[in-house]
Amino acid sequence: MAGSAQDNDEEITGINVTPLVDIVLVLLIIFMVTANFIVRETVEVDLPRAANGGETVQGLVNVVLDKEGKLFFDGAEVSEADLSVKVAEQVAKDKDTRAIISADQSIPYGRVMKLIDVVKGQGIAKFALNIEKDVAPTAPRG
Repeated sequence: MAGSAQDNDEEITGINVTPLVDIVLVLLIIFMVTANFIVRETVEVDLPRAANGGETVQGLVNVVLDKEGKLFFDGAEVSEADLSVKVAEQVAKDKDTRAIISADQSIPYGRVMKLIDVVKGQGIAKFALNIEKDVAPTAPRG
């Protein structure tokens, strides 16, 4: 019989991967285009792990300004002048020291900026502002 399947004695020796490559490239282009539309949270907060309560992670200092306006450096109350000295001492020990600055939300913005200036002025280039994550802002009272 002419044209029957038995007349074709050639064996298939390979798989044609060209359609597979085409599909992968199309999917890659789709993923690259849609990746720009993915919304990511851009606020990064560097929080230390709690140790035995009094210890801090090496190269990391905590500066806290509470609602009464009291200033704390690694848990100990200090004045602004003492804070500058303590930060300078810490930077002298470790040039890669980072700071976490926490302030009560009722503190005026200018006080927080002054605190940031003190920390940066003593040589700490990397610092993080401590925030409470996933909390909706409240309306101002009054």
